[in-house]
Amino acid sequence: MPNTDGKMLIIDKIKNGIVIDHIKAGQGVRVFDWLSLGKSPHTIAFVVNAPSLRMGRKDIIKIYDTINIDHDILGLIDPNITVNIIENEIVTKKITLQLPARVENILFCKNPRCITSTEKYIPHIFHLADRAAETYRCEYCDETRGAEDFR
Repeated sequence: MPNTDGKMLIIDKIKNGIVIDHIKAGQGVRVFDWLSLGKSPHTIAFVVNAPSLRMGRKDIIKIYDTINIDHDILGLIDPNITVNIIENEIVTKKITLQLPARVENILFCKNPRCITSTEKYIPHIFHLADRAAETYRCEYCDETRGAEDFR
């Protein structure tokens, strides 16, 4: 993949691991932070603004090992992300994300009358209300929040 000065950026193939692909350009840092990859003992390649025929530009994260990933957080950050599981240098599973139907302690209710405002032990639970508008409703008070409130 040539960069702007015509030189090639070469990142080794993964024998076993995960490739988080099709991240909207500029959102890779959020994915990296939410997955706490900066504290990971694994080798990680983080590519920003890679050329993409489909998206124009995209971010990519390659993790040279298998780890647990919260697909709900990734889907909320960018529902167009794909997660590729690599085994013996072959993509064995391709997971296409979407907005999660339910999120817990990712979005937070801002309604001062909601029980989550006074009872700190109660989890903030939201359910997808409108996929097209990317809106969620609080399970307790019906307060509406958009997925962009998380992004």
